[in-house]
Amino acid sequence: MTIVRWIFGIAVFVFLLLLSLQNAEMVKLRFYTWATWETPLIVLLLLVFAVGVILGLLVGAFRSARLKRQLNRLRRDHTRKVAGIPPSLPDGQ
Repeated sequence: MTIVRWIFGIAVFVFLLLLSLQNAEMVKLRFYTWATWETPLIVLLLLVFAVGVILGLLVGAFRSARLKRQLNRLRRDHTRKVAGIPPSLPDGQ
């Protein structure tokens, strides 16, 4: 499995290297007439990719936290049911 991970990592590195060498020309990013930013295309592509990864991780973290709270509530209700205590009402009721 480690060999597959290394091969995959090297392939991604070579792909990104070739992508950056082919997309080195400057592009101008305009936000209406308020701001203008001139940067190489690869920097813009990698920045957008990084922002997408960060947003995806944040959404996953929020979902994970919600599922963890739900699991803790279900465990608490199960413990109360086994002990003979009536389960708590869901939030908001």
